[in-house]
Amino acid sequence: MGWRYRAGLFLISAVVIIWVTSAEVTQDIFSDYKQPFAVTYLGASLMVVYLPVAFLKDWFCNLLKRRSSKSVKDAETLNETSAALNSPMRHRVFEMELQGTFNKKDSELDLSSSEEGMPLVSKLKDDAHKEPTTREIATIGFYIAPIWFVTEYFSNAALARTSVASTTVLSSTSGLFTLFIGAFMGQDTLNVAKVVAVLVSMAGVAMTTLGKTWAADESQFSAANGKRSLVGDLFGLLSAMSYGLFTVLLKKFCGEEGEKVDVQKLFGYIGLFTLVALWWLVWPLTALGIEPKFTIPHSAKMDEVVLANGFVGSVLSDYFWALCVVWTTPLVATLGMSLTIPLAMVADMVIHGRHYSAIYILGSAQVFAGFVIVNVSDRLSKKLGL
Repeated sequence: MGWRYRAGLFLISAVVIIWVTSAEVTQDIFSDYKQPFAVTYLGASLMVVYLPVAFLKDWFCNLLKRRSSKSVKDAETLNETSAALNSPMRHRVFEMELQGTFNKKDSELDLSSSEEGMPLVSKLKDDAHKEPTTREIATIGFYIAPIWFVTEYFSNAALARTSVASTTVLSSTSGLFTLFIGAFMGQDTLNVAKVVAVLVSMAGVAMTTLGKTWAADESQFSAANGKRSLVGDLFGLLSAMSYGLFTVLLKKFCGEEGEKVDVQKLFGYIGLFTLVALWWLVWPLTALGIEPKFTIPHSAKMDEVVLANGFVGSVLSDYFWALCVVWTTPLVATLGMSLTIPLAMVADMVIHGRHYSAIYILGSAQVFAGFVIVNVSDRLSKKLGL
């Protein structure tokens, strides 16, 4: 277990706390400013700030490399010069020429044969360690930006219609979709233990959907909101599906430890694409009745809250989460996010005075248990011979 893996595990705990806190703040925002699209668009677009940071980092690193390589080259030149003056090889070559043992024809054949192999090996090494160009990173960002935007929008739309705990539980089923999509794309493997975990988790999701939840203020959860709560659950599941797809694609493009693509630059291009190309989606969403008529926040305080939540809850936490995926595995990162389930439930109890039925609590426990089983499935399969 390298330092990147350990750092990824530490970042998972940080992201869990940030996500639950941001979800609570987002739900409070929706009580006065119910605009899921605007909140999503702002949060995703703000990631464009990573582009100047990434380019400044590249410039600084290249400057250090040039200075370092120049110093090393000067030192090597000095060493080679001094070594050549005192080298016994000069005398040896002179003796070989005098004795006539230096066969020009044979040497030309040897040199030509060695020259034939060297460029090929060098070329293969260069191709293996070739860094993607800025254009290639931008192309990847433009491909996966819509998937990330859809994931964020479904999550916020779910928060606008149901509780943080319910949204968290349903979104946490993304581990199951990550597993199946990863197996389909060759990024993961399936076994009996993982299938059992899928069944346990899906049963838990069904129980949380059927379980009851209520708050001290019953006016917030009247019977008229029942339909909206079911729609919120649907959005939560759709968010989990798109999240699983994005996670696997992110790992596929970035490599085992992020050696293929600069994650910071990639998320910067995702923000740029969202800012430039996805603003128009508010019109069809409003026409279909999914999104209310667009309005701007009605107070400066609300502006500040929305902006701060966008920076912390999207720009910062999403980048940390991406590092978790790249430095560990998509499944480990996704399963780690299931820790939001108990934390969100406690937060709802403390902040909103919400209560949960026994079925709901048992269902949440099953979802978490399913994720734990998946996490240790490889060990179980080896011990049991499955």
